[in-house]
Amino acid sequence: MFNPTIAGITLRALLGRKRVFLLAIPGAVLLIITIALKADHNASTSWPAEVLGRVGFSALLPLTALIVGTSVLGAEIDDSSILHLLATPVSRASIIFTKTLIAAAVTLLFAALPEFVAGVIATGKAGSFAVGLGVGAVLGSIVYTAVFVLISTITRHPVAFALAYVAVWEGLVTNLVSGAKYLSVEQYSLGLANAIAKNGALDAHLTATTAVILAAIATAAAVSYAGTRLRSFRLTGDA
Repeated sequence: MFNPTIAGITLRALLGRKRVFLLAIPGAVLLIITIALKADHNASTSWPAEVLGRVGFSALLPLTALIVGTSVLGAEIDDSSILHLLATPVSRASIIFTKTLIAAAVTLLFAALPEFVAGVIATGKAGSFAVGLGVGAVLGSIVYTAVFVLISTITRHPVAFALAYVAVWEGLVTNLVSGAKYLSVEQYSLGLANAIAKNGALDAHLTATTAVILAAIATAAAVSYAGTRLRSFRLTGDA
């Protein structure tokens, strides 16, 4: 399923030129905020969980995954260069799997790692809190990128639809409708993070077991359907 050639091309495209600086901005902002709050002796003692949990998992993680996930395939579909790839004997499932895996790995680097480092800075140690944030962000990175790669196969405007998903579903609906937590990537991440960090201020509403199971189902479904969508993509350029 994993194709090293496609992986190399995708990785070079993601980390080439100015895009790497764009990817680094959200994580850098989170670290700057963390350092500033750590230096502020008047900040509340609960700020690490409130800031790193909310800002990290509702902003840094989805925005980074959005940039990466919609880039690995969306640009190729938009400019029709995907046709050259589809003309090769590489299976559509292999293309999706490889690109999603690379997207997840890059998101881990630019979102999950800064989340862990911010946790270390906030607490002064690589303890359960920092580890929880890092592991939760790893889970979120995987699911978010799978969802955004799928969106890239559905519409020619993946960034707009992905932003709408993050703002409307993750940011609004899941906060208003209790049952929506079972379909929230942010809650999957927070659920796993809280199971390790054991910090109620993380505002997690799912147990670790539920979060991991639902995350696995969501990822598998997204990757599978993305492969189906790509298989139906015509060499005329119509999805």
